[in-house]
Amino acid sequence: MSDPMIALLMLGLFIVCIFLGFPIAFTLMGMGILFGFYAYFQPGQSFLDNNIFYLFTQNTFSIMNNDVLISIPLFLFMGYIIERANILDKLFLSLQVALRHVPGSMAVAALITCTMFATATGIVGAVVTLMGLLALPSMLKAGYDEKLATGVITAGGTLGILIPPSIMLIVYAATAGISVVKLYAAAMIPGMVLAGMYLVYVLARVIINPSLAPKPKDVDAIGFWQGAYMLVTAFLPLALLIMTVLGSILFGLATPSEAAAMGAGGGIVLAVVYRAFSWLRLREAVFLTAKTTAMVCYLFVGSWTFSSVFSYLGGESVIKEFMLSMDLNTWQFLLLSQLIIFVLGWPLEWSEIIIIFVPIFLPLLEHFNVDPILFGILIAVNLQTSFLTPPMAMSAYYLKGVAPPQVQLWTIFKGCFPFLGMVLLTLALLYAQPRLVNWLPDLMYNSASEAVEPQDAGPANSETMDLNFLSGGSTEQAAPAADAPAEPEADDGKPGADPVIDPAFFLGGSSTPEKKAE
Repeated sequence: MSDPMIALLMLGLFIVCIFLGFPIAFTLMGMGILFGFYAYFQPGQSFLDNNIFYLFTQNTFSIMNNDVLISIPLFLFMGYIIERANILDKLFLSLQVALRHVPGSMAVAALITCTMFATATGIVGAVVTLMGLLALPSMLKAGYDEKLATGVITAGGTLGILIPPSIMLIVYAATAGISVVKLYAAAMIPGMVLAGMYLVYVLARVIINPSLAPKPKDVDAIGFWQGAYMLVTAFLPLALLIMTVLGSILFGLATPSEAAAMGAGGGIVLAVVYRAFSWLRLREAVFLTAKTTAMVCYLFVGSWTFSSVFSYLGGESVIKEFMLSMDLNTWQFLLLSQLIIFVLGWPLEWSEIIIIFVPIFLPLLEHFNVDPILFGILIAVNLQTSFLTPPMAMSAYYLKGVAPPQVQLWTIFKGCFPFLGMVLLTLALLYAQPRLVNWLPDLMYNSASEAVEPQDAGPANSETMDLNFLSGGSTEQAAPAADAPAEPEADDGKPGADPVIDPAFFLGGSSTPEKKAE
């Protein structure tokens, strides 16, 4: 059996192990080491001298030493500490009072709360679970339609993987070797468009059929000034924290890691101000942060080891040649790749898809002239569907776990369907108008000479904000110096991506490519 066939066998066995329920991270590590031992085996070599062990330890060190990934535990901690500070119930009640004259006020307040909390946490399960405990009983008590109430919470809770500071976007940026800052800027408009579509849908449904969302009676007793005080004390502190964190990132005042540290500190301050800070809650937040961070790091270590061996055996070349042999154009490639990711979203979490399967498509982006930032945002919108599509709609299962007994799982599924349609509509809108993704990064970070590149060229490699953005976007700016050093390209074809280890290692230490002996 040839090496490429061994690589495909390796991929097939991994998929089988996933469906059998084996832990994905440790399955990746085990299969990477097992097949890597075969790939790097040399006659007469002792067991521990096999290069797969060097590759595994080098990848582990590279992951733990990656500056981009430092922001993950800090953003997670910010979300968990805010989650345990009882801020969400105050925010929902204040928005409900402020919007009491708006049709479907509780549903609108739930969507805005989900969006804000998603912005603060980037964690889907936490948002859906908390809103299911807080908002769903209130909406059902007010006489809201079960499908509308459950659909609002499941759809709003999934926005956390799209709207910055999304953990998923950080993981994708580290995988693709692109700027987290620009990816955050690119996600702002699509995230707001999708949240806006949700709001428009809810308002339209309630205006057409007011019986779906009766007006609650218990908020009428709250006076104007009392409602204003509730809104100021509940809404403004969290909004200020979110704007400070995102603003410092987008305006180049701090790196994502520094902004995440500031957000984590701000979360503790909010918990103290709201008198919800305790040693027990701090310990729970630290434990959950460490647990989730360890999962992401182990997935990275396993995935990079697995993909290194898979590529060395020729599996990546086989897949690339197969895709190229189909003679697809750019749009056909995008549709096919997004369809595959859509299907993978049923049995897999977003982390496995981003870390394991997305790297298979990344080497093809340059051939099809696809901006990796645009590709990442399309994936982030697409993965909204994985949380809303039966039979493996994880948001529905999160909500069912905390919903009242009379709310059936199939009712939650039916509530998800209209919002699933809006996700697909947003995805189609991004295909038709890619500038919705690239416009803000181009405006904020690219010079005028770079911003007039052909359409879909994507943002340039500079992470420094264009000062013309602050002065009205003047086009009078000098072009980059001709003798400016070009950014090196990594061996995998991704601009600016540093290789995990010296490429010569894969060739047995030689700097001259040689074919592995059969």
